[in-house]
Amino acid sequence: MDFNVGDKVVYPNQGVGIIEQVSSRNLTGQPEMFYLLKLSSSSMRVMVPTHNVMIIGLRRVAKSREVGGILDYLERGRCKSAQDWKDRFKENSEKMRAGSLQQVAEVLKSLLILNQAKPLSFREKRMLDRAWALLLDEIAVARGLDRPMAEGLLAKTLTKSNLKAPLPS
Repeated sequence: MDFNVGDKVVYPNQGVGIIEQVSSRNLTGQPEMFYLLKLSSSSMRVMVPTHNVMIIGLRRVAKSREVGGILDYLERGRCKSAQDWKDRFKENSEKMRAGSLQQVAEVLKSLLILNQAKPLSFREKRMLDRAWALLLDEIAVARGLDRPMAEGLLAKTLTKSNLKAPLPS
């Protein structure tokens, strides 16, 4: 997958970023091409070798219609998760690392449902907050919304399925 300077991309489990530079570096004795991207949420800069893009899961920001499907899933979709917290945490961690917007939405919804039944462990609470932030950032960019508007849209969608948006930690 080729990206250009200025493209908005998603770095799995880190969030939305912008390609700032495409350059060649000689770090291993041979020239390699790298993308330099700046992550929106933390302003951190990350160098990604172009040959690792698929392995890492770097992808373009979702299109507005894809976001519509995610919102529909959050409103009406079914989700299931393992009962044992270790299995559930492992499964959710894999989904978060994969970086698919759908999988992040699945993690968010399953943890919100679980949180209504019982308090989440510290690690699951952190994962819920991370899933919320990742979804929020990508929806905002994909739909051209500011963060508060995207948060309102996401909270309204969750309310329709009797779920509450997570409170900031």
